Amino acid sequence: MFTFSTRMVRSTIIVLICFLSIQLVHTQPIRKDLLNPHYLNYKGAPVLLITSAEHYGSVINLDFDYNTYLQTMHDEGMNYTRIFTGSYVEVPGSFGITNNTLSPAVGKFLAPWQRVDEPGLFEAEGKFDLNQWNDQYFLRLHDFIRKAQSLDIIVEVTFFCATYQDGNWLRHPFNPDNNINELGTLDRKEFNSLENDKAVHFQKELLIKLVKELNRYDNIFFELCNEPWADNGDNVAFLHKTLIPRENSLGWLLWATAATGRTLEWQDELTETFRETESNLEKKHLLAQNYSNFKSSLATVHDGIDILNFHYAWPESVTQNYGWDRPVNFDESGFAGTHDTTYLQEAWAFILSGGAIFNGLDYSFYPGKEDGTGTNEAPGGGSTNFRRQLKFLNEFMSTFEFIKMRPADPLMIHSPGMESFCLADPGQSYAIYVQGRNQGVIHLKLPDGHYTVNIFNPDTGRMLKQTNISGGEDITLEIPANNRLAIGMKRR
Repeated sequence: MFTFSTRMVRSTIIVLICFLSIQLVHTQPIRKDLLNPHYLNYKGAPVLLITSAEHYGSVINLDFDYNTYLQTMHDEGMNYTRIFTGSYVEVPGSFGITNNTLSPAVGKFLAPWQRVDEPGLFEAEGKFDLNQWNDQYFLRLHDFIRKAQSLDIIVEVTFFCATYQDGNWLRHPFNPDNNINELGTLDRKEFNSLENDKAVHFQKELLIKLVKELNRYDNIFFELCNEPWADNGDNVAFLHKTLIPRENSLGWLLWATAATGRTLEWQDELTETFRETESNLEKKHLLAQNYSNFKSSLATVHDGIDILNFHYAWPESVTQNYGWDRPVNFDESGFAGTHDTTYLQEAWAFILSGGAIFNGLDYSFYPGKEDGTGTNEAPGGGSTNFRRQLKFLNEFMSTFEFIKMRPADPLMIHSPGMESFCLADPGQSYAIYVQGRNQGVIHLKLPDGHYTVNIFNPDTGRMLKQTNISGGEDITLEIPANNRLAIGMKRR
């Protein structure tokens, strides 16, 4: 008779535990990496989210063919997109965007709530009943997330947004004249606050509904609010340290602006609602908070927040907040011209400073051009070529065990005429990006050892040089004559 020995039983149990552990890892939502909390992990592997994606209207704009869009993103190596949930919408001409996915044509704005047969303020579009969910919306939302998951595209789901302009408020579902729910007096600048109890009630109901509906998916993380400082903001850092600013004299582009106290209180309340809701659900998802434009050193971070979001982010948004041990997200690009080179430089500098996520706002996607070949009048860039360039950035980083890397000591590199950005696993591997007035050399301080050096053109992905060097206190590396270079060094 065949019998199991104690050793055989123990071995079988260990094998089963290992198998189940592997299966569990592969069925978890995207999460912070356990080895390095500054990065993300998806399906059991570290991942950088690097993308150039549409203007957040994939689901709410019925004219937008998201199947073509998502397939294009996948085919071109983009692994991340961002959507708004319908609690905010734009009108034609918002921000000078000619073809705007976030400004659906009249009658094509799909929101989470049912409309009633009573005209609202904008082009007689029907008012909303905030007590009635719109099944068509949730069917489209599920289909979008499911399709993205099948293509390994991560989706950032943003619950709310600043309103910015009176024109946008005319179409806003929470404008008291656009719904039948008797919200009373509600100014657009009060929307992202706790001022109106009825509005807060419906905001929480939407958040809870979305969290429950989407709990089954692994390829999502959530964000509380897009640019909450835009309606209720304080200037927290002047970006030109040698100038003395005068109030309102130099424009928003020269300030880092963060949300005011009442908007922070509102976000804290929503964070608690989010965590309480997910505590009773099977899967636990990451939650991001959008702190400021450009950069700011955060004074506090709520325990319930996992990802630190910045817009038009400087590399310092990573380094100044590295001690919070969370992934930092360059959540939106733009307002720096229409040339893709500008945004490519931003992406390399940010990721090579330790950033985990880069989202280039791509205006080449809009209804009729879901393949990303459109030409648009808009305050930003985006193109097929730019997406190819971002794909190379991700491929370059994937040649390293970046999970072991940290921002390098800036004193280890002297790059005459050029800015340098470096991630290092000291003595093992170095990922370097330099840009500026190339003088033909950079100087390095490296631990003893022998290293293989590969130098690339980040615009094309073409290797320009391969060489070997040895470590030391003052190593001179001759570099090709290009004003932007990506340099990979690994111990041999």
